[in-house]
Amino acid sequence: MLKGRLGIDTARVPQADRHGVLWLGRGNVVVDAGTLRFVTAGSDTFVAGDYAIPFQGVSCLALEPGTTVSHDALRLCARHGTGVVVVGEGGVRLYASMPFGPDRSARARKQVEHWADPHLKTWVARRMYAWRLGEIVPDADLTVLRGIEGARMRAHYQRLSEMYGIHWRGRRYDRQAPDAADFANQAINHAATAMYALGQVAVAVTGCIPQLGFIHEESGIAFALDIADMFRTEITLRIAFDAVRKPRRPDETLERVVRKHAATVFRRDKVVATMIDRIKELFGVDDPGDHP
Repeated sequence: MLKGRLGIDTARVPQADRHGVLWLGRGNVVVDAGTLRFVTAGSDTFVAGDYAIPFQGVSCLALEPGTTVSHDALRLCARHGTGVVVVGEGGVRLYASMPFGPDRSARARKQVEHWADPHLKTWVARRMYAWRLGEIVPDADLTVLRGIEGARMRAHYQRLSEMYGIHWRGRRYDRQAPDAADFANQAINHAATAMYALGQVAVAVTGCIPQLGFIHEESGIAFALDIADMFRTEITLRIAFDAVRKPRRPDETLERVVRKHAATVFRRDKVVATMIDRIKELFGVDDPGDHP
């Protein structure tokens, strides 16, 4: 981290020259003599101490649990175009985000162009399915693609259950009684919720429009769901099945175990960075400042 004052108040660094997301947890974000400071008791990311935050050199600050932020700090970030998102540990929840975005609207406009053109919209959906399935499927019909994915997911659930030694009776989810499902299905629900939140962070950082999805359509975070689902097979489901096998205390819920494990995996595998790369590939608009 940089020590000392960080430039004059009117300076503004272009987003393209910035460097992604800075995760801050268990501390206070304040302003001192025009410099953004983070006073922390210590976390997995920071040793306890007082740090000067190079807010003009990052695209977004992700505030994890145990963090407070002053009004003056939010004002400074807003003035200099530094985004702020309030998240669960490791990004497993997205609670709030301060309006912000890149200096240019190129990526958002590309997203709109692809979403509004039926042929381009199908092309984007097929590319996302190709990433999910590990191959390019020749059929362009989304209904067929959904059917192919459904069949493969059923087989994948069965393989994972055998690998982890967990009895599997199929994917079952009752929205009215989510806790009535078996542990494997509950863990999948919790892991998917965490991954969806991370997808929202990636969409926010890249300046895309969350409502304009290419596979999901009705949700207000449809595009974030699209992005998150590309990681379902390799990451989300493994988090869920890992969590079911982990021993837990009598007072510890399965949801908490899943969240903690998801946060560890998200950090270790740099999942949000990969999500950002995928978004950039989809629309062909590169901005080095997006990277965590």
